[in-house]
Amino acid sequence: MKTFSQQPSADDALAKIREGGRLCGKVRYTLTGDPIRIGLCHCGDCRKTSGSHFSAFAVWRIGAYSGSGELKSYAGRSFCPECGSRVVHVRADEAEILLGSLDDPPTDIVPEYELWTIRREAWMAGLPWADQFDRDRP
Repeated sequence: MKTFSQQPSADDALAKIREGGRLCGKVRYTLTGDPIRIGLCHCGDCRKTSGSHFSAFAVWRIGAYSGSGELKSYAGRSFCPECGSRVVHVRADEAEILLGSLDDPPTDIVPEYELWTIRREAWMAGLPWADQFDRDRP
């Protein structure tokens, strides 16, 4: 099984550990500590890649993310080639995880903002506590 990871910092030793993975179980990941931001996105790409009206996601610094299993990627979004489930969007310094892939729902992770609210379905209310952005965050 292929393994991908970054070295955790010394501060991560006492941090909360979260685990998740994909439907088939062949791709797994571990997250150390709290996310640096949490959101919902209603953009066209998130709608298409999630198969839903929005994506709920959280972003961790890259050093807090480690995973195992084979991944394929399309436009920066990685997915499991076995079951097709989206796994992670890795950038140079961040790892974005879809919240529905965490092992133990419900979680204590609450979205702080919504993106692409101009594409939010009319029947869906915005999160009253969250910052709202018509498009991407400034």
